[in-house]
Amino acid sequence: MKAVGIDVGKTALDVAVHGDSAVRRFANTTVGIRKLLKALIGFGELRIVVEATGGYEEAVLNACTEHGLWIARVNPHQARSFAKALGQLAKTDALDAHVLAEMAHALHGRMRAYTAQATWQVELRGWLRRRHQITEAIQRTRQQCAMTLPVIRALMQKTLAALRREQALIDRALRELLQSHATPAKRSAKGLGPQFQASMLALLPELGQLTRRQIAKLVGIAPLNRDSGQSHGVRRIHGGRAEVRVALYMATLSAVRWEPMMKAHYQQLRTRGKVAKVALVACMRKLLTIVNARRRDEILIASTTT
Repeated sequence: MKAVGIDVGKTALDVAVHGDSAVRRFANTTVGIRKLLKALIGFGELRIVVEATGGYEEAVLNACTEHGLWIARVNPHQARSFAKALGQLAKTDALDAHVLAEMAHALHGRMRAYTAQATWQVELRGWLRRRHQITEAIQRTRQQCAMTLPVIRALMQKTLAALRREQALIDRALRELLQSHATPAKRSAKGLGPQFQASMLALLPELGQLTRRQIAKLVGIAPLNRDSGQSHGVRRIHGGRAEVRVALYMATLSAVRWEPMMKAHYQQLRTRGKVAKVALVACMRKLLTIVNARRRDEILIASTTT
């Protein structure tokens, strides 16, 4: 088994093999990835690791998956921490490739192989990303309108109108995709609106396939221990998928107001002395657990009927 690390850049892919000091560079293009695959297939059984780079890694991930190669994507913070643990404080593309190869060699048994998403999921994620950008632009422009000249404010109002029109078009596209692909589990409680459903479909494909503790940790709402010897620190949430967590937070805000079970759970936590934010995070965890269990049941039913 060969362990391979690929440091992904906008224009280049730096490839290192564990135990080999050489680093090969390929263009991050269709032709370059084709050459990379030709070189990798000659190694036999592989464990490949790449960093998440905001989308530049998706082409090589999908190409490797299509050709049946095992490949995993890791969080850049995790890779940097691993490098520091190795004593590797310097950072270059070549060094990062070697660190990822070392990571593939040592930790591949603890990683999940990347699974290519369906075309509609990729489309849904693109619409969600654009909607987030539009929402930020609208908020920023509205704030700036109050601090500028009347003539400029009139121009900014036109910009706001154009942004809102685009937002409406995006919402229409999201609704069409949700009508085709959203399952009852993702809209089975009050508060689980279109933004929550879209985020679960596009950004949390593991829903229903993990335990409640695993899915909570993946989203970043699981309280993590901070104990050492006789010391017992305060448990806090950390890490996880921020975009999913934001969607879950907004859904929970609605659920604790309008969903009787979630409302009762929140009030019980507050009565026991939990501060509002801690109680709300606990409700987020409960809501995610419910949706995860219902989605798991859907998958089981679908597998038994096919």
